[in-house]
Amino acid sequence: MSKVIPITQEDILQQVKLTGKMPELIEGIVAGKIIKDAAAEMDITVETEELQEAADKFRLMKKLASAEATWKWLEEQGLSLDEFEDMIHNVAISSKLAAHLFGEKLEPYFFEHKLDYTGVVMYEVILEDEDVAMELFYAIQEKEMSFSDVAHKYIQDTELRRQGGYKGVVNRKKMKPEVSAAVFAAQPPQLLKPIVTSRGVHLIFLEEIIEPKLDNLLRWQIGCQLFDEWLKQRSKEVEVSYLSAGANE
Repeated sequence: MSKVIPITQEDILQQVKLTGKMPELIEGIVAGKIIKDAAAEMDITVETEELQEAADKFRLMKKLASAEATWKWLEEQGLSLDEFEDMIHNVAISSKLAAHLFGEKLEPYFFEHKLDYTGVVMYEVILEDEDVAMELFYAIQEKEMSFSDVAHKYIQDTELRRQGGYKGVVNRKKMKPEVSAAVFAAQPPQLLKPIVTSRGVHLIFLEEIIEPKLDNLLRWQIGCQLFDEWLKQRSKEVEVSYLSAGANE
């Protein structure tokens, strides 16, 4: 017979504190209250059909294909049906608030920051010695060896070495400023002269520059980014007051 271990709400709260999750928890609570207050101020509400649509999207995302699977997930999360509905309502109201705040600003923001969303297809080897990097650069240019040869000889990471230094589609924001400046000044396909950064000496073959398109996915990403920035700013403007249990009774 298995031993039953009782867990109280006090146990859960204590565990949150001991594992250093309290700041994250408080941040989420503050964000939720800011969203709720802002939605009320702007008279933003969620209709029944919108709640159902949000719930369907959530179940699809979590791969909850049946009522049984949903109930099992709720049990695992310790959520009642009412709490699940509250969670879905929070998701839906956040989405509507974000659309209200930034829906008309997405396109201007995209064109103003278009370069930030431009991607490049590139191969990269990071070396420690600049002289070695220059020698390899000229060796590739003179076709004495290929970029793949250099990658297989100098890359330590097994998977990256197998891919010949292929980095996939890299966003400008994920590049070092020195690398970004050289990459976006190039005309692909092009082998770039070695670039020195704090990480080492970068030997890069630029295959292609991919111009971004403002599709639904990118609209959603930009909207989330702007909404998160708005939330962080609003959070800085509020003061958190901790009330003891029963203080509002």
